[in-house]
Amino acid sequence: MFSRIKEDINSVFDRDPAARNSFEVLTNYPGLHAVWFHRVSHKLWKRDWKWLARSISTFSRWLTGIEIHPGATIGRRFFIDHGMGIVIGGTAEIGDDVTLYQGVTLGGTSWKEGKRHPTLGNNVVIGAGAKVLGPITIGDGGKVGSNSVVVKDVPANSTAVGIPGKIVNTNGKKQHNGARDEVAKKYGFDAYAVSEDNPDPVAKAIGRLLDHIHLMDNKVGDLCKEVNNLGGNVCDKELPELRIGEFVEDEQKAAARRMKTVESFDPKI
Repeated sequence: MFSRIKEDINSVFDRDPAARNSFEVLTNYPGLHAVWFHRVSHKLWKRDWKWLARSISTFSRWLTGIEIHPGATIGRRFFIDHGMGIVIGGTAEIGDDVTLYQGVTLGGTSWKEGKRHPTLGNNVVIGAGAKVLGPITIGDGGKVGSNSVVVKDVPANSTAVGIPGKIVNTNGKKQHNGARDEVAKKYGFDAYAVSEDNPDPVAKAIGRLLDHIHLMDNKVGDLCKEVNNLGGNVCDKELPELRIGEFVEDEQKAAARRMKTVESFDPKI
């Protein structure tokens, strides 16, 4: 028992640079207290002392602000940082070296009996406020961004962000698309933030559009070349360059427009 407690304390030092000494961690980390209460309640639950297990779980929630159902299965070195507002359902399964931040919910999406809550592999990190719902699996090394809502499986070593959660980085591999950079420069668009490894789904969608534009440009260019070879005379003009500045309203015009809006405002309305 004491070896597990020591292991838990050491895991805090590994993942929280604010931890100063063992006594501080032992007395001031509610995430640790919640895990230790859960170990007791989980053993009672397995031995069919359901009421007592739930009562200890409820007391732990009152004391720490963290609700862990006594039926949940939790691995070694489980670290809850800050912890307030965390809810872990009764059929949840959590592997080793998992980290959860405040406001995380490992919840269910059905009232049917059986497996209703997520399974987290080893070395998983769930960001603050994230909701992982249903009998899904977050693979080993998976990450879920803050405030995301994940309702589908996340592969190992992948990152999911957004509502609903979307996979934005798989297997930690960064891919570089030279064609995308080329067409981005051609149209005066900043290619930064549309790379494959960017965690913004909207930026990824823009990147897909750039890929499509590049492909269409090549096809139209080939078509024009073949038509000209047959004696035609098409595509003699180059496409005009598009620059970001053309889409940004002049500051003086913007100020005049705002002033006009203020002057036309009727306080009687």
